[in-house]
Amino acid sequence: MGEYTTQVVVGVGGRAGVSVAEVCALVEETLRGAGLAVEAVKSLATVESKADEPGLTGAAERFGVPLVSYPAARLAAVAVPHPSEAVRTATGTPSVAEAAALAGGGELLVPKRRSMAATCAVATAHAHDLRHHGDAEVIDAGSALVDLAVNVRAQTPPDWLKQRIAASLGDLAAYPDGRPARAAVAARHGLPVERVLLTAGAAEAFVLIARALGAVRPVVVHPQFTEPEAALRDAGHRVERVVLRAADGFRLDPAAVPEEADLVVVGNPTNPTSVLHPAGTLAALARPGRILVVDEAFMDAVPGEREALAGRMDLPGLVVLRSLTKTWGLAGLRIGYVLAEPEVIAKLAAAQPLWPVSTPALVAAEACMAPAALAEAEDAARRIAVDRAHLLAGLAEFDEVTVVGVAEGPFVLIRVAGGAEVRTRLRALGFAVRRGDTFPGLDHSWLRLAVRDRATTGRLLQALDHALALVGR
Repeated sequence: MGEYTTQVVVGVGGRAGVSVAEVCALVEETLRGAGLAVEAVKSLATVESKADEPGLTGAAERFGVPLVSYPAARLAAVAVPHPSEAVRTATGTPSVAEAAALAGGGELLVPKRRSMAATCAVATAHAHDLRHHGDAEVIDAGSALVDLAVNVRAQTPPDWLKQRIAASLGDLAAYPDGRPARAAVAARHGLPVERVLLTAGAAEAFVLIARALGAVRPVVVHPQFTEPEAALRDAGHRVERVVLRAADGFRLDPAAVPEEADLVVVGNPTNPTSVLHPAGTLAALARPGRILVVDEAFMDAVPGEREALAGRMDLPGLVVLRSLTKTWGLAGLRIGYVLAEPEVIAKLAAAQPLWPVSTPALVAAEACMAPAALAEAEDAARRIAVDRAHLLAGLAEFDEVTVVGVAEGPFVLIRVAGGAEVRTRLRALGFAVRRGDTFPGLDHSWLRLAVRDRATTGRLLQALDHALALVGR
């Protein structure tokens, strides 16, 4: 099975007489800097007035891809991050490279790069549906499907937690008081309460970060949960991506993140790759003047929470997000929290509406911080590790299936030929799995499977065997 790389369009421009060698060298250097292979290039794109420039046509020929051209008026209508009046005067569009890269409807991966006589920019060949989430796979199916698309732990919430939440309903006439829950979260992580903010799930935290922290050059490390980028875009930010490669096991090299980035978002363990980045690797991204957002929504599903940054106070600009919806089965209650420097917490809190977290959610948060609850979560994490090993062993029996990287979360990312059809076949056989193509850096050949108990996994593996046989016909 060949290595997958994100298909991209490279927008190119150049002065009259620019050489093929210079264009190719600039494109190759830009792709390398973004962790992309030359094989990822679907086409080069430029403005019509440059369509016959030998340096550009020769570069397209050397890369073995078409050179697509657009009228200047069409490119002028494309919003670009780095417009130039000089370029507009010369070509009729404020940026040939960026506008041509984006004209096909994709999303910018690398903004304009220059050499002496050439420019280029890189965009995805198509836009990803950043608002698609696992619940869409099962939302209209009721109990007809075994849910392997959503990463909420099965058989949750536990009875004791349901009882605590139910007991809080008698207090609904009063406005929520978040102080006990906030203090409990602070004590759980050994932090002062000024470093804690309670939120309506991690999703609200991403919106607050996008709106309140004034980022100028935000960077999101992909493949990962898409809501952070969606929130940034909705807030008007131009988002750059660092796309990790399957060939590298989806591991992060801190050097891949632009030095100028003042907001960096990364998941740990990362959804959907299930890769757990070393704490030292993520800590290397922290520096004065930068907000480093580490989404630890699944960290409590890792035995011992090794590699966690929650509770660290020595890293400038560190913002850690935690969710209680996954381990405790509280997706419908919406409860999570942010750990950060007091100044950052104050800015985020100022952007929240009054009483953003309900009384039942606050009661749940306080209850889940108790020592007995933490011990239960640790036991669950250890069971998940055993169940994940069983799933991985079963997947290894299929020649058609590849697991990339070392899975450490409560889900596994697989690549399988004909993945879209396999997913459809599995659905017909009673199993809902998460499509991977909505995550930047992945395509239809990727599927995410939630880790379940051995019996459920056994039935899944039988269904997968059947699905693969049907697809192979």
